[in-house]
Amino acid sequence: MNDPTPHETDPELGALEPQRAELRRSLGLQADRVRGLPLSRLERSVEGAPSPADAVRAAAQALADLAADAEGEPRRELPRVGTHGLGDQLAVVGADVARFGGAAALAAAQEVLVAVRRAL
Repeated sequence: MNDPTPHETDPELGALEPQRAELRRSLGLQADRVRGLPLSRLERSVEGAPSPADAVRAAAQALADLAADAEGEPRRELPRVGTHGLGDQLAVVGADVARFGGAAALAAAQEVLVAVRRAL
């Protein structure tokens, strides 16, 4: 039997469903964008600035930290996946924030995704 989602057991979290849906939409757009870029573009660094791949890795870690905080779990360092897997990693950790995060975590996650969009 499946465990109920947090908003099924906590009405306050259910009130955040529009924000959750918007985060899932934004997350899907950015993850698809990362998946669709050539690896050479993701790995390219300009004038000593972090590469887009590095920015996505940092964003995925930030989302993982938000999810861990929302779930009451310790923060853990994400494994370093190959550049080709960054879109999937972003999608997975972002889905955890969308599922478990409160209002502040959802807003912070949206800001992380804005940074990803700018980095790409």
